[in-house]
Amino acid sequence: MPAEKRTSQPRIVRTYEFPTKPEKQTLGQYLYNSQDGKILGRTAKNWAQLMLFYACFYIVLAALFAICMQGLLVTLNHQHPKWQLDESRIGTNPGVSYRPQPEDAEGPNSIQYIAANKTDVTGWVNLINEFLAPYADHTLLPGGGKNQVICDFNTPPSSGNVCAFDVKNLGACTASSGYGYSRSAPCIFIKLNRIYGWQPEFYEDVDDLPTDMPDNLVSHIRSLSPPERRQVWLSCKELTNSDEDLLGPIEYMPSQGFPAYYYPYMNVEGYLSPLVAVHLARPKPKTTINIECRAWAKNIVFRGGSRDRTGSVQISLRID
Repeated sequence: MPAEKRTSQPRIVRTYEFPTKPEKQTLGQYLYNSQDGKILGRTAKNWAQLMLFYACFYIVLAALFAICMQGLLVTLNHQHPKWQLDESRIGTNPGVSYRPQPEDAEGPNSIQYIAANKTDVTGWVNLINEFLAPYADHTLLPGGGKNQVICDFNTPPSSGNVCAFDVKNLGACTASSGYGYSRSAPCIFIKLNRIYGWQPEFYEDVDDLPTDMPDNLVSHIRSLSPPERRQVWLSCKELTNSDEDLLGPIEYMPSQGFPAYYYPYMNVEGYLSPLVAVHLARPKPKTTINIECRAWAKNIVFRGGSRDRTGSVQISLRID
């Protein structure tokens, strides 16, 4: 048989093109390349597209934020909070706070100074002056304090008015006396934190006073007329474990409580929280004294200790 003729197939040669290394650009070429018109690696068209994208993105983002804020503000009332008393995070148990608050104290709730050091004393006196400024100068209040009126237990404030607190009735705890700090007889100002709509429940029945209430406070309440018993009472005592009386005599001015006619707090313009000035006449010097000041009302829950304290405040005092 005749041999088959073999046909030769064309030979395919594949060539590969390897990418060439881009030419290294100088800083001037990166900023502006005159060959392709690129600025910072992008053409003018690329930059325009990029800026248009981000402009649209941030406009939409700002619009969504504005819609959310507007929706939130619609639900708020500038006169009173939406959630009140038991429905609020604050609750119905007012905190007890004090002034002067230290700026650079060694520990929390601490008052420490050297009585003979004028600079040291002046620092504490200035803190109290700043705190009492709206009490002493009513022009610092919204509306100039024109709606403040003098109240008593038989004359509560009328609608739209608030009770004035006269700092001239604080005895030894006045600015003219330096609040007693230079004489080693300091004054500490105690107040209750504001809770909108909170109304104290007073101990009006002298036969229904708490068993742990201090005897001197019980005697004081029993000596008052029924209307004057309508107060949130305050008592301060020494917590230091010592047989010696380190704290000495205590005076409360203008009274030993927060009168009923200051409550409830309704965010009325010109309102000032009532104060009790606790005058420590002869505390033992060069000794750290721990003091607890407690508020007394039927609906104030007291819990002591250094953690989760309620219904009271603890202060550390040291006079060198």
